[in-house]
Amino acid sequence: MEKVKVGIIGCGVIARLTHGPEYKKLSDRVEIVAACDIIKEKLDSYCDLHEIPKRYTKISDLLADKEIQAVDVCLHNNMHSPVAIEAMRRGKDVYSEKPMAGSYVDAVAMIEASKKYGRKLHVQLAQLYSASSFVAKRLIENGDLGKIYHMRSTGFRRRGRPYVDGYGEKEFVSSKVAGGGALLDMGVYHISQLLYLTGNMKPVRVVGNTYQEIDMDPKRKEISGYDVEELITGMIDFGGGVTMDMIESWAMNLDNLEGSSIIGSKGGVRLSPFSYHFTKHDVVFNATMDETDLNFRSSTVYPEQMFYRSSQGHWAAALRGECELLPTAEIALNTQLIQESLYLSNKLGRQVTTDEVIASSVSKNTEVVGLYE
Repeated sequence: MEKVKVGIIGCGVIARLTHGPEYKKLSDRVEIVAACDIIKEKLDSYCDLHEIPKRYTKISDLLADKEIQAVDVCLHNNMHSPVAIEAMRRGKDVYSEKPMAGSYVDAVAMIEASKKYGRKLHVQLAQLYSASSFVAKRLIENGDLGKIYHMRSTGFRRRGRPYVDGYGEKEFVSSKVAGGGALLDMGVYHISQLLYLTGNMKPVRVVGNTYQEIDMDPKRKEISGYDVEELITGMIDFGGGVTMDMIESWAMNLDNLEGSSIIGSKGGVRLSPFSYHFTKHDVVFNATMDETDLNFRSSTVYPEQMFYRSSQGHWAAALRGECELLPTAEIALNTQLIQESLYLSNKLGRQVTTDEVIASSVSKNTEVVGLYE
């Protein structure tokens, strides 16, 4: 079976830290044949590092390359939607970084384009492929948790605000480019993981609060125009007696937070680190798993399970017809709806319904230089 020919759009931090190294691990399935960035020095450095032969400074030129079957969009949040839609219009399957887009309406447009042009759309939701997700999914599907009625989404950094705390680019903390802060950067992982495990239920009502309270370097704050949240909390009601509470931190004065969890009538799981909690014969049990054994058996006895152990590995296998593509676009869309609802609730100072969020959602797409011919 031939390798999938992929083009990278954007050679910044995320392309360097995760996408490039991950594709090297998939070199038997994927070949990176081209990359694009408007900054020539950044483009050349990335291509030299990963031995990529074709180099473009205009996205439209990369999309015109007929050798490329799929593109990997590694741009800032408010650029995901226009680039993904144009790529699908021009016959390319699309892998997009998280969050799906800058707003709910922009994410909807991506899914509509996927259907219209008959292209695969995959969103990077890394936690779906963790060993914890694999085991929790098996327990839930076999009824071991019983009726699920509450979830908790948590994410913790003591000091981890991009740029102002010493790493990453200033665009990560600008709402004009990134759309949001801790929620869109990290919360997307934890919320989407819970949605995936519990059937991707649509939220009904949401209340949220955002915070920016901890001091930061004043010069870096001025340079970056820092205007996003460092901490967000919320409560999500899915109807039918199912709820989720959430907290996501880029910076907070605490030593840690417990990992995300799912609570059911017969049992519960904590996802990081993984643990399974249940009662049998009126005895309370707290169980862990042997991840080393799980990974070994997945790669030997059940090798097809390896198609579901990493986001890019899954994407490559789906493009080659080796497995069905998980509905990451639909999960990311629901995650986007929750995110936008939390922000609107904070803005209005009250609980909001997701119907009013959908009705009020507006595009946050920003102009992308070199996208159109």
